[in-house]
Amino acid sequence: MTTSAPIFSAPEQVVAALRSDGYAVLRARDVCALADCEPAELAALAASWDALALDNYLKDGGRYRRRRHSCFVQDGATLTPMPHRAHWQPLEYNALHGGMHRLFEPIEAAVAARPVWSRLLRALGGVCSAARGAQPWFIEAHQFRIDTTDGIGRPTPEGAHRDGVDFVAVLLVGRSNVKGGETRIFEAEGPNGKRFTLTEPWSLLLLDDATVIHESTPIQPIGEHGHRDTLVLTYRAGQFQGENLA
Repeated sequence: MTTSAPIFSAPEQVVAALRSDGYAVLRARDVCALADCEPAELAALAASWDALALDNYLKDGGRYRRRRHSCFVQDGATLTPMPHRAHWQPLEYNALHGGMHRLFEPIEAAVAARPVWSRLLRALGGVCSAARGAQPWFIEAHQFRIDTTDGIGRPTPEGAHRDGVDFVAVLLVGRSNVKGGETRIFEAEGPNGKRFTLTEPWSLLLLDDATVIHESTPIQPIGEHGHRDTLVLTYRAGQFQGENLA
């Protein structure tokens, strides 16, 4: 495993990076170029992370994670919000919280109605189609805030994992008064890995979930009200995970 600053890809190199390395990292300005939006439009979303509800499903008893969750289907240029549903993963992908129907508060309607929201989700779906072939994408959107209420916050309490989808997009919304939160990526079928820390708001990590395993290390406070905010978007072909179990 090597430690370094993120190796960023240009927007036109993202598909090639996904195919060769299993992941790509974009600077915030290139996320804006990809989504055809202004930085201020993305920045305006950040305030909604202050209104996330406590995650009451953490099996370690922690109170360090707040989140909201909503689902969408993208078919070509059309993005359709889906009726609110529980989030479900099998135990093989999430040994800690798998097998549970976890119903979180939905993402606020005013957030999902912003034009930049749909442009961002559609743009990333376009990348998925370029890498895997054009098809409908079943998207789960997760707003996360990991804080240091307990003295330490765990972005991935389940450890290094895959999500059981086709692609995972992790956008860093912001960090405040914390250290840690290092991203670690491992080959699913090999010995190699990378580690780096995203620090720029709205920088993006895009993962091929079939070829790499990922995790983020715990955060610790370096001041009051320490927290790390992310937007995680998963793209899956065929149907939502657990759809036949709902």
